[in-house]
Amino acid sequence: MISHLTRGVRFSASHRYYRPEWSQEENRRRFGDASLLEDHMHDYRCEVTVRGPIDAETGMVMDLAELDAILQEEVIERFNDHNINREVEAFGPGGAIPTTENLAAYLHTRVSERLPGGIELHRVRVYEDPDLWSDAYGPGGAAG
Repeated sequence: MISHLTRGVRFSASHRYYRPEWSQEENRRRFGDASLLEDHMHDYRCEVTVRGPIDAETGMVMDLAELDAILQEEVIERFNDHNINREVEAFGPGGAIPTTENLAAYLHTRVSERLPGGIELHRVRVYEDPDLWSDAYGPGGAAG
């Protein structure tokens, strides 16, 4: 039987939505106030859902301590109390805009590379606030 396991973690980080090749007016038109403040802070929540067979001996899809260690390194240590634009290379100058969509996609790649054999990353969900979130799925999509 295939089952899903979801673990959520929280982190606080600041960011700015800004494209240097655009004028200040164009940035403001596209990104609103998020283009003005360099330290626009959010308390994020990230949920990671893995899928795989339930191990007959442990009753688990994956060792939770191993998943927690991956999330500690890839999510909390990388983002908590950091300015995403300045401290995470992928979102630095010329990089991706740190939207919830891009954060979820970035974390999907990072976490999926770390999972043990036989375990798949089903979904990464990043909440910027309780009413705004994005989901990233792997090649199989939501039905995968």
